[in-house]
Amino acid sequence: MDISTIVGVIFGIIAVFLGMFIKGADMSVLINPAAFLIIILGTIASVTIGFPMKELKRVPSLFKIIFTERKLTSDIEIIKMFSTWADLARREGLLALESKAAEVEDPFLKNGLTLAIDGQNADYIRDVLTEEVEAMEARHNVGSQIFSQAGTYAPTLGVLGAVVGLMAALRDMNDINALGHAITAAFVATLLGIFTGYVLWHPFANKLKRKSAEEVKQKNLMIEGILSVLEGEAPRVIEQKLASYLTMEERRQIFNESGAGGLGKES
Repeated sequence: MDISTIVGVIFGIIAVFLGMFIKGADMSVLINPAAFLIIILGTIASVTIGFPMKELKRVPSLFKIIFTERKLTSDIEIIKMFSTWADLARREGLLALESKAAEVEDPFLKNGLTLAIDGQNADYIRDVLTEEVEAMEARHNVGSQIFSQAGTYAPTLGVLGAVVGLMAALRDMNDINALGHAITAAFVATLLGIFTGYVLWHPFANKLKRKSAEEVKQKNLMIEGILSVLEGEAPRVIEQKLASYLTMEERRQIFNESGAGGLGKES
């Protein structure tokens, strides 16, 4: 599970309910089927109009991405792997990496390494892998746009729900107590719209963008590593080149392990 997503949603719910309790609001006003219908169904309707069905079918899988932590191989492990491959390729040639390619589980990395072993030139490999990364990024962008648009529509639908509620409340102004309760209930739609838009949908879109950016960064690291091995660069040179993808803490870790701690210092 993605702990930050779970904790964030829980904190958001607690913030609203605790805030209402402290302010002395009547919690029973939240039991408002009409408000939920306008916000939830209205948001679904707006998103359905805005996106083709083939993209909307991915929404369940997008929720899975948001609420689960994908176990990517660490960048440090990937760099060490390229360093090992470079050493082997320099001693025995690229064909010696065939057995290593068979052990690789990541399809992207396996494809790139296979292209290098098959004798494809660096420009061709870079073009093929870069196009694959761009296509992946485009698919991810569509997913984040769905939630981003939902976050844009929901608060506006909340205003619509409040207007509808006020229209119903002002229909009969003879009973002041009933009128006050009806007006309070009318603003529940606004509350739901703002909450779902800014506590759920927009943050969900941002989470998808961050996870996509992390995967794209690692794919670019792999591209540079594959091309470095293809060009016969020394393991130490490859480590230094690929270290640009690491945080300073990760740089210190990888260089300290290889006996060159000074390279991990900030310049």
